[in-house]
This record gives sequence, structure tokens and C-alpha cells, in this order.
Amino acid sequence: MTQVIAINNHKGGVAKTTTCLSLGGALAEMGYTVLMIDLDPQAHLSLSLGVNPAQLHRHVGDSLLRKNSLVSVSRESTVLGLDIAPATPRLATVEKLLYGQEGYEFNLKQRIAALDDGMYDFVLIDSPPSMGPLTLNALTAADLLIIPVQAEYYASLSLKQLGNLAKLVQQRTNPDLTYRVLVTMYDRRNKICRVILNQLQTEIKPMLFETIIEVDTKLRESPAFNKPITTYAPKTRSAEQYRALAKELIQQNGRQ
Repeated sequence: MTQVIAINNHKGGVAKTTTCLSLGGALAEMGYTVLMIDLDPQAHLSLSLGVNPAQLHRHVGDSLLRKNSLVSVSRESTVLGLDIAPATPRLATVEKLLYGQEGYEFNLKQRIAALDDGMYDFVLIDSPPSMGPLTLNALTAADLLIIPVQAEYYASLSLKQLGNLAKLVQQRTNPDLTYRVLVTMYDRRNKICRVILNQLQTEIKPMLFETIIEVDTKLRESPAFNKPITTYAPKTRSAEQYRALAKELIQQNGRQ
């Protein structure tokens, strides 16, 4: 059964897109088939896999507007088993058009459900850092919401906002949605990082991934080379940490 995972935080600069790219690469490396859906009009995930948004004839917005299937708008990446349904800045217009459709929150869920059984083991959705139709589609379609956060002073505030959003989605469109928190860009040399991490481990331990993603220059470089970290720099600390995150997800999902 396909597991659908949305990755979101309203605060920018928390490695949201990097986590989607790197987790997808780690899962594909382990032999799973992965479809990554770029729902962010900035199209950073698409760019990170070498897709030029300006040259796209079809994009994920066409699927959201029920013009095309996800299969018809998606394409293979250079990583075996890793496909991408790309975005363009035109998604900002699509978001406005969605408001006029009844039940628009379910469009992506229906498109994913229409995929052939067994076509993908995982669907990863990179959603925009805002609350709107695109994010609502992502959370309505998802089994799990991953919230990447930095171990910094404002982490608890962003977590509260995302927690409230998840509860709202549970009440209105997706009662089965669960969410987990992933600490990213962690700097063990920084005292405030250690203090905030300890606070998170005390207050929300059941929702917190054991895996922690630390600061790594290679991790920042990998999108520029159109590769996930597991392909660009497979022996680095961050590559191993995203592999650990993938294993943690698989164990929790009961997969072998």
C-alpha cells in the first residue's frame, strides 16, 4: 500500500525541500519506488532534480485541475526509482482557480488514488510554506505530515501553528492524518540548539523522530548538482542521517 507523506512548515529555511529530496533519495536507494510531488510555486524541488519549470508543457497543476493524471505530468529523475511531478510558478494561478471548485481539497487525494496499485511505495509531497488550497490538498491526501524544525527559539511557535492546522484538517477532510516532528540543521556546537532539542525531547517525545539531521555543507550543495544527498555525497554524515530517517519510517510503517 502506498504511503503518502506531506512535508510542511510555514517557517522558511528549515530544510523542507531538502528533506523531501533527501528522504526520497534514501528510500529509492533502499529499493522503494517513490513519486515526489512538488506543490510549491517556487518549484525548488523540481529545480533540485534538474527540471526547468520554464520549459514544462505539463505540470502538477494540470493534474490538480483535473486536466491530466499524475502519471502523465510526472517524469523520471536521474535516480532509479525516483519520479517527480514538477511544479512551475503558474501554480500560484492554479491555487486561485481551485477556490472555485467544490471539494477542491480532495483533488490531489483522488489523483493519487487513481495511480495503479503498486506503482509507488511512497508519495512525498513538498507543500508551500503557507496555508492555502495547495497545502490543504497535500494534507488531505497525506497519511503522515512531517514537520521539519530547527532547534531554535521559535520552534515551539511554528510547531503549535502546524499542530493546529493538522487538527483542523483531521476534523474537516482527513481524520487519519498523523504528524511527526523532525529536527533539522542541528548544530551540536551551539548551546541554544542543545537546550531546545532537550526541551523538544521532553515535551513532544512521542511525536519526535529519533533521527536528527545535522548541519552539513554537502547537504546544501546537493540540490545545485540536481541530486539527493545519498547520490551526491553518499558517505557524508547527512546522507547516513537521511538513511536513518528512511529506516525509521519503514519500521514504523511495518514495511520490510
